[in-house]
Parts: sequence; structure tokens; C-alpha cells
Amino acid sequence: MQHINPNDLYLWLQDSNRAAPHLLDVREPWEVALCQISGSQNVPMNHIPSEQTRLDPDATYVVICHHGVRSYQVAGFLERQGFENMINLDGGIAAWANDVEPNMARY
Repeated sequence: MQHINPNDLYLWLQDSNRAAPHLLDVREPWEVALCQISGSQNVPMNHIPSEQTRLDPDATYVVICHHGVRSYQVAGFLERQGFENMINLDGGIAAWANDVEPNMARY
């Protein structure tokens, strides 16, 4: 599993010469309702096993949660299922809010 910090993810998302990763937000819906990275797909952590067939095992995913713990677990789980391009957002949405979007709601 790879890791990425919020600033590097922001630069990647802004780079039109590079294919954007899929943003997989594994937080609960109430958390996503408070704040989210634009373009992210919400699949709560406990739904990943039943929803993994809807994900592309060949795609690149950046997995997001609140602080980076759940996303680390989900990325590891998906790797064990054969997904090869899993990246954990270090520090999660909290770090994104601190480093990239300071006006983002926090919880």
C-alpha cells in the first residue's frame, strides 16, 4: 500500500496531465455530510466487503477517512482482495482540512 499526504493529493488532482485517482471515502454518511473532498465516492467501511464488486480492481484509489486509520484498514483489505493500486490518505480528511481546505468544516 502506498501513502499520500494531502498536499501531494491536491497537486495530483490539479494536474490535468495525470489521470486522477478514484477518491474512496469510507466514513459514515453523517461524517460525509459534514465535509468531503469534492468528487469522492462514499462507501462506509462496513459496506466495503459487500460493495467491493462494484469497484474496479485495476483502478487507482485514494482511500479517505477521518484521520487515516479506517482508510488504512480498508486499503489493506482491498489489497488482499487483489486490488493493486491502493493509496491511503495520511491524516485523512482532518489533515486535508488543515493543509488544503482551511475553511472546510471539522469535527
